[in-house]
Amino acid sequence: MLDQAVADFTIPATGGQTFNLFSARGKLLVIFFYPKDNTPGCNTENQQFRDLYTAFRQADCEVVGISRDSIQSHENFKAKFNLPFLLLADTEETVCKQFGVIKLKTLYGKQVRSIERSTFVIDQEGILRGEWRGVKADGHAQDVLQFIQSLPRPI
Repeated sequence: MLDQAVADFTIPATGGQTFNLFSARGKLLVIFFYPKDNTPGCNTENQQFRDLYTAFRQADCEVVGISRDSIQSHENFKAKFNLPFLLLADTEETVCKQFGVIKLKTLYGKQVRSIERSTFVIDQEGILRGEWRGVKADGHAQDVLQFIQSLPRPI
């Protein structure tokens, strides 16, 4: 997928909004997929993206998080942690499938389908420029920010 155009998608977002990928063109975009609201690793990841959000914005980059949770779950999660970015509800797994982030995991001895914690950077023209799969939550947002800051700036 790297250096390829990312197909458009439209998905419900927090704040009564709808997120459309093509509408995000003109800025860098970080899309991070996480398994579930209000779980330890996901809390850490979302809080670290929150804490670095100003730096992402200074790099002309928007950030959105995606999980399979409902909009209501996302609204509560966003309020609880004062998240400044949109959370997108992929309850039908269409965007998860597009990015190939649904994986089988073993949880308490049983196979379950879950989102593999993954992050993607899409440039101003809709081209995938960075991807991380199977990441650890702690410190990941900083790694993504450093990548964003290393990209050539458009003229």
